[in-house]
Amino acid sequence: MNKYSTGLLTAVLAGTFNLAQADTIKMECAGFTGINKDYCAYIKQRFESETPHKVNFIELPQASNEKLGIFQQVFAAKDGDAVDLFQADTVWIGLLDKHLMDLTEHVKDMEADFFASAWQNNVVDGRVKAVPAFLDSGMLYYRKDLLVKYDEQPPETWEDLTRIANKIQLAERNTGKEGFWGMVFQGKAYEGLTCDALEWISSYNGGSIVEPNGDISINNPQAAKALNMAANWVGTISPKGVMGYMEEESRAVFQNGDALFMRNWPYAYLLAQGEKSPVKGKVGVMPIPKGGADGKHAATLGGWQWAISDYSNNKAAAVLMLKIVTDADSQKKLFFMGGNSPSRIALYDDPDILASAPHLPAFKAVFANAIPRPASATKRQYNRVSNAVLNATYNVLSGVTTGEKAVADLEHRLKRIKGRQWK
Repeated sequence: MNKYSTGLLTAVLAGTFNLAQADTIKMECAGFTGINKDYCAYIKQRFESETPHKVNFIELPQASNEKLGIFQQVFAAKDGDAVDLFQADTVWIGLLDKHLMDLTEHVKDMEADFFASAWQNNVVDGRVKAVPAFLDSGMLYYRKDLLVKYDEQPPETWEDLTRIANKIQLAERNTGKEGFWGMVFQGKAYEGLTCDALEWISSYNGGSIVEPNGDISINNPQAAKALNMAANWVGTISPKGVMGYMEEESRAVFQNGDALFMRNWPYAYLLAQGEKSPVKGKVGVMPIPKGGADGKHAATLGGWQWAISDYSNNKAAAVLMLKIVTDADSQKKLFFMGGNSPSRIALYDDPDILASAPHLPAFKAVFANAIPRPASATKRQYNRVSNAVLNATYNVLSGVTTGEKAVADLEHRLKRIKGRQWK
C-alpha cells in the first residue's frame, strides 16, 4: 500500500461490522468493459486483496434518466440483491433519500478531505447519504488572446463581462468577423438553464432559490436583477439562437472561435485545447463572475456521488468498497485513466496530477465556490422545482416577462409545489 492507502480493512475490522463472512457485492463501475476497464480492474484487485470479499460489476445505462428509472424500480421492490454500491447523480440524493443507507457514522472522519459544497449536497436532514465520487461545476471560459489584444483583464463581475464583451464583439466584427459574439451559454429550457439561473442568482446574493432548510427564497430584488441582467445579453452580446443552446451548441460556437466568453462545464476544456481545435492554446478558465462588487463567485455543482442501497444485503462489505473508491489513491487513478476531476481537495496540489494537468488549480478555485442545486432540500419534488425555475428563467430571457414578475410568480408556484413540506 502506498502513501494514500486507507488501511481500511484493519480499521473496520476493529469497528462497527463483523466481517467473518465473505460476501460478494454488486456495484456499478461505469465503463468496466470500455474506457475505464483498467480502473475497474484496479478497484477489483484492491477490494479482493484488502478485504475478504469479492465484487461483481453490473452494467447500467449511460443516460442519467434511464439509470434513475432502473434504480426507482429496484428500490420500489426493496430488492437487496440487485445492487449494493452505485453512483448517483448530484440531484438524486434528496429524491432517493429514503432508499439510501445512512453513512453518517461510517464517514464522519472524511468530511474535511472533500470540497464542502459537494459534501453538503449529500446531507439530507442532517444525515450523510453519499460521498462525492468526482466533481463537475460551471465555469467561465474566455479567449486569452483577445483579452490581451484589446488590453482587458478577465472579468471579475458580470458587469465587467458585459462591458468587455460589447467592446470586443464590436471590434472583432469591424475586422470582418460578422458572426462573432461576446458571450454564449445554455439558454434552452432544460436542466442546464436551471444551473445557469442558479449561478446568476446566487452570484448577486439572491439566494439558492430554495435554501438548504427548505425555505423558498427566490422572491427578492437581487434574484430579479440577476435574471434581468442575463436577459439583456440576448440579442446584444449573445445570439438570439442561444435560447436553443445546450452545452454542445455553446461549445461549438466558442471552439470555432466565434465567441469571447462561454459558460460551460469542465469537460469542454480539453476539447477546446485539442490538436484540431481552432482555439487551441488561446483558452482560459476562471470562476463564474460575481454579481457586482459586493456579489460572489457561484458555480452550480455537478458530478456524481457514491451511495449504498439501504436494501443491500451486504452493507458491511459495501462500506469497505465505498472507502476504497473514494480514497485518494482511487481518485488519482480515475483522474489519469478517465479524466474525472477529483472530489478530494488535496489532490489539486498533488505533483503528479499537476505535472499532467497544470490547468487543474483553476478548477480548484471553481469547485471551492460551487453551490448545490436545491435537490436535497426539495427531495422527490426537485424535478417539478427545476421545471418551474427553468420555465420562469426562459420567459425572462425571451422577453415574455420581467425578472421582478418572474421571481414573484415563481415563489407562488414553488409554494404550491411544496405544500406543507418538501417530501
